[in-house]
Formats: sequence, C-alpha cells, structure tokens
Amino acid sequence: MTLPTTSGPAILRAEHLGRIVNSKILLEDATFEVRVGEILAIIGPSGSGKSSLLRLLNRLDEPTSGTVYLEGTDYRQIVPRELRRKLGMVTQRAFLFPGTVASNLRFGPAQRGETLSDDSVEKLLEQVGLKGYASRDVANLSGGEAQRVSVARTLANSPFLLLLDEPTSALDDASKQGVEHLIQNIVRHQNLTCVLVTHDVAQASRLAQRALFLQSGRIVRAGPIDEVLNA
Repeated sequence: MTLPTTSGPAILRAEHLGRIVNSKILLEDATFEVRVGEILAIIGPSGSGKSSLLRLLNRLDEPTSGTVYLEGTDYRQIVPRELRRKLGMVTQRAFLFPGTVASNLRFGPAQRGETLSDDSVEKLLEQVGLKGYASRDVANLSGGEAQRVSVARTLANSPFLLLLDEPTSALDDASKQGVEHLIQNIVRHQNLTCVLVTHDVAQASRLAQRALFLQSGRIVRAGPIDEVLNA
C-alpha cells in the first residue's frame, strides 16, 4: 500500500522494500514516502515488522528486495556511516558511552574530524532541556535525562531525519511527556522530519500527522493519523 501524496517534498521514499530471513517474511513490499517536517508513525501489533522497517531505513539491516531513496538518491550509493548520520536513530533505551554528557555529544562529530565547541554543546543541551549538564557523568542521569542526551547526541550529527524506535517505552509517565514535548519542539523549530515506531496508539495520535499500520510484515492501512487509527 502507498501513502497518499501530501503537500511538501518527500525527503525519503521507500519502494517495494522487503526483508526475508530464513524464509521468514519480516517485511514485504513496503512503499511509502516521508515528507519534510512531518512525523510519520509506524504502528501495529507486536511482531508486525515495525522495528524491522525502521532498521531497513538506515541499513542496520539490509533489504532483500526494494530500496530507499534519500532526497532522490538510492541509499545503496551512500556510505553506511554517512547514511546513519543523515538518518539518526534514537532507540528505546539510551545507550550512552561512559563519561560526561559533553563527551557523548562530541563523539559523532569527532568521527568526521570535527570538534564540537563548548558553545555548541551547550546549545544542543538547551534544545533538549538540559542546560548546564555538559560536565555531568552519564552514570548519574535519570532515564528521562539519558534519553534527552541520546536525542542531543543524535542532533549533534546534523541529521536530515530522526528515526525514533519506541523512544519513551522505558520511561515513566512524567519523563514520557517530557520527551514527547521535546520531539514536537525539535520538529517544529528545526523543521526536522521523524519516523516514529510506537506501540502506543495514543502517543501516535498526539505526535504524528500520518501513519502506517503494519500487520504480518505488510502495510495494511496508510494515511492521515485519524483515518488509520479509526479504520
């Protein structure tokens, strides 16, 4: 199934994307677009292929059929490390490196030979509501704070698009609300684009404009969020 066209250019397009492992279909014939500045939710029951789809978008897993175009370029022509910088992923749990918050934010740019200044670190932390946290040890952060650092570390790589894999599922309700507001603010103020995998239908309704509903590895419904959720 293909999502209906919406206004604004497509930053990413998947065409007939699929992955089969040991004769098991993880994803089959997924065709859809992600438009600049939107949040697209991927929803569906457990085991429906949501996370498999997300991992295919930045080649953490390789498709066995189809491909993805990023700004019109077949992503197989993009070096995987550069692709993953452009399509930054935030996972369920914040996997931070031992050390300070600042050292975590500087890691990605350092891999490209860039040094993130103290001012740049502070600006990133302000964006995620953690002003003054640069020198803190990540071992002393709460779950919500660690997830915010994970988002800031992803933003430090100047991504085109954020891939969010159940980003609040490991958080308490207060931290969950904070991260949701953070996602909304980042999209709104930076004109960033997000693909959000979530099992939380209410969260999808709060955050997303459009949705894909997956079942048994196939997109069975696609369109505006209210239509998909109420079908």
